[in-house]
Amino acid sequence: MLMHMRTTINLPDGLAEEAKRKARESGRTFTSLVIEGLRQVLKAADITGAVERLPAHGNPSDRPLIDISDRDALASALDADGPR
Repeated sequence: MLMHMRTTINLPDGLAEEAKRKARESGRTFTSLVIEGLRQVLKAADITGAVERLPAHGNPSDRPLIDISDRDALASALDADGPR
C-alpha cells in the first residue's frame, strides 16, 4: 500500500509561480516537480556527505592545529602531503 503525507510548505510567491509554470510547460503536476526536486537534493546530499579532512599539525591541547588567519601557514599545511 502506497502511503502519502499531506503537508503544507511556505514558498516565496515568485518561486511557487515559477515552479507551477515549469510544471504546466512540462505537462506535470506541481507535486511531481516538488518530489523530483526534493529527491535530487537528498541524493546530492548523500553524494557530497564525505568531507576531506584537513591535515592536522601541532598539539591540540595547547594551541590550534592550524591558524587559518595565517595564509602562508594554511597553504603550507594544505600542501604538506603534496599535490592532488
